[in-house]
Amino acid sequence: MATHRQLLLEGHTPEEILQLSDEELRAFVFLDEPLVFQAGSAQVLGQFQVRAKRLVVELAQIDGGGEGVLQTLWSLAERYARSRGLDAVEWIVHAVHCAHPNLKLRRVLERFGFAVREVPGHGQAYHYLHEL
Repeated sequence: MATHRQLLLEGHTPEEILQLSDEELRAFVFLDEPLVFQAGSAQVLGQFQVRAKRLVVELAQIDGGGEGVLQTLWSLAERYARSRGLDAVEWIVHAVHCAHPNLKLRRVLERFGFAVREVPGHGQAYHYLHEL
């Protein structure tokens, strides 16, 4: 029987991250600047902000992965937003004009309902507004 391994983010489970205080999250996640972090076997360049009652998740690059990085981030972002009383999670994924496009990522984004659009202040990107 196959066992399911939980994907770790910087060595932490999503549950451990959700238990961090707002102060700890501001110090390590909500930095108002991009950060590189390990998600499973992937290196991810992203930025996380809370603006106008919504969590904004911006992903610029995902190297490696394939074991459910986006699904894990989706679940964690939704759970975090709900726990903080936010109204939505806005996703901005810069995977439109890549030198080496990840076709699997594009298929996953499209399956989740992302659409390519011009995002003010960010240019053309895959975008999805997940109302909670």
